[in-house]
Amino acid sequence: MRFVSSRKSWILMFILMLGFVDLLIALDRGISVHAGSIIYLNSLFVLFFAIFLIWRYFKEMKYIQALEALTQEIHDDWLEALPRPGDPRDEIISEALRAADRFYRRKWTDLKKDHLMEQDFITSWVHEIKAPLTTMKLAIDSNQSVPAMRKLEAEWLRIHLLVDRQLYMTRLPTLESDYVLGTMVIQRLAAQEVRELASWCMGKNIAVEFEGEEAEVITDSKWCRFIFRQILMNAVKYSPDGGTISVRTTTMPETGKVELSIVDEGPGIPAHDLPRIFDKGFTGGNGRIQNAATGLGLYLAKSVADKIGITLEAQSRPNNGTVMKMTFSARNEFESIRRAAIQTHEA
Repeated sequence: MRFVSSRKSWILMFILMLGFVDLLIALDRGISVHAGSIIYLNSLFVLFFAIFLIWRYFKEMKYIQALEALTQEIHDDWLEALPRPGDPRDEIISEALRAADRFYRRKWTDLKKDHLMEQDFITSWVHEIKAPLTTMKLAIDSNQSVPAMRKLEAEWLRIHLLVDRQLYMTRLPTLESDYVLGTMVIQRLAAQEVRELASWCMGKNIAVEFEGEEAEVITDSKWCRFIFRQILMNAVKYSPDGGTISVRTTTMPETGKVELSIVDEGPGIPAHDLPRIFDKGFTGGNGRIQNAATGLGLYLAKSVADKIGITLEAQSRPNNGTVMKMTFSARNEFESIRRAAIQTHEA
């Protein structure tokens, strides 16, 4: 129907020409044609024109239909899958598509260069700023007897954590190349991060309690600690002075999965904010009260968790604290996935 609609001018021209011939025969006294012959002649013309339209349809629409099929399943090497043009018009369309591909590849290359340059600049800045931060830490440690140093150490820690998070952000796009799996005791990893935030917890008089037995999981220790750090930072930030943060470990007997829960006594998350807490830049009602909120911590934690096979979810009610759950894959699930990945790579 699209082809017939695009050829309306042809059909109109044929009808006008056929009508003109019939009118000429009817008006010309020198031409004597029986009415049945005129009907027979018109039928032949219509039949030939229909055959001509069908032939042009298959000839012209073959290339268009192949392009339409290609758009349904577009892939990286779509240019190689372009159909062979059948006439000059198809050649023009094909050349226009190739020219557009070359143009946008150049634009993509330029954008990628700018992005890599920006990433290099940020990474360089992060590494450069670590030197004065280290010097500050040494000065703080050597003057612990000064009362103001505890407050200064807490502020230093917050700066250190923000700089460290920025470094992880620059590494996130290439996480696959910095991914080392191993068997870890999950509570020990969590305890290391608690020690990192000890001065901040002491500044707010927050206690951290561990519950449950030690459990082994297969994961990347560095990136797993990063996820836990973002969750623990939020828990400390929103917990009241003198509150308690609980770290609970549970092994689900029916599946063999290990679940690590971080429970705080903060103000909780409203029900309308809960589905959006992992969105980039979302701070919610509590984040507007805490002006230091950036909306990046949980977004980054979720992004890393999805990449390394950890399920991250939140449960909360207003004025009843928040429970953040990290669920690790069972050992048998991991082994089957790893074997499948090895077989795919070898194939």
